[in-house]
Amino acid sequence: MAKSTSRQLEARGKNRSFTYEHRSQLGAGAVLAAVLILFIIGSPQTFLSSKIYLAFMSTLPFSAIMALALTLVVISGEMDLSFPAIMGFCGFVFTMVFHASQSFIIALLVSLLVGLGAGALNGLLIVGLGLPSLVTTIGTQFFWAGLTQVLSGGLGKTLVPTKGSFLFNLLVGRVGGKFPMQTLWAVIIGVIIWFVLNRHRLGAHIYFVGDNPHSARVMGVNVERVKLIVFTQMGLFSAFAGILASLEVLYFWPTLGQGYLLKTIAAVFLGGTPVEGGIGTVFGTFIGAVVIGMLEAGIIAMGMTGFWTQLIYGLIIVVSIALHSAIRRRE
Repeated sequence: MAKSTSRQLEARGKNRSFTYEHRSQLGAGAVLAAVLILFIIGSPQTFLSSKIYLAFMSTLPFSAIMALALTLVVISGEMDLSFPAIMGFCGFVFTMVFHASQSFIIALLVSLLVGLGAGALNGLLIVGLGLPSLVTTIGTQFFWAGLTQVLSGGLGKTLVPTKGSFLFNLLVGRVGGKFPMQTLWAVIIGVIIWFVLNRHRLGAHIYFVGDNPHSARVMGVNVERVKLIVFTQMGLFSAFAGILASLEVLYFWPTLGQGYLLKTIAAVFLGGTPVEGGIGTVFGTFIGAVVIGMLEAGIIAMGMTGFWTQLIYGLIIVVSIALHSAIRRRE
């Protein structure tokens, strides 16, 4: 009898431990389930059809990829607001280099290198000059967005010649004629970032820096290098998202990237990564990106106007921050 009671208590302890350790992911999953049930009830003809989910899989990955990268930045205790402009500028670079060289691979590599450089520039300004990341990336956001408009003359350009090539199909093709490749890329990037955060020394350093940079230095962590890395990878993945988004519609628009800022940040916060840093999960952010990506289509499908979308985005950010802050205060 005593052994049975001991086993029951041990099982309860494990269940509580699991719930405690995964509270952010479970919270984001609960929000996803609630939103999905609401949309199914409000518009069953839309949300009981597979077509809407295939549509989601063709558009959600762009913001999901940037949200996953932004999670590393926020965990480190910093913020980046320049990624939508880097996304747009790198989409422009990819388009121009492709038309100039007629080489998909050259355009891809140059665009990714430019994104890498733009992210590294943010890191150098913040780490090297000691500038606050919020203000610095507001400045670089305006810089890259303005540079895109100046160099493009406000005009778009077609990417139809890329269609049908091996790399086009590899990046945004359809597996079996239906499943979008960009969704697979978002999952691959999510797995890589999860591995870095949970199975690599760099991930532990990112958490340490976000939790307490002074203690991290005492422990021998190179805080400046860690911050430089997280901003650099943010630029790289923003460039990749810009390339995917341009190829998906087979056209570059100078406004590429606009509209992604609020959605991406909302996905990170909804996923349980607090603005203070030191905490965050890849799975939570991924679920947050799915929820945010579903909102606009769900709101319109239920007969509401699109004006409600930004209002609800704002509410989600405020409520998620308040809930996670309340949980941390209780702890």
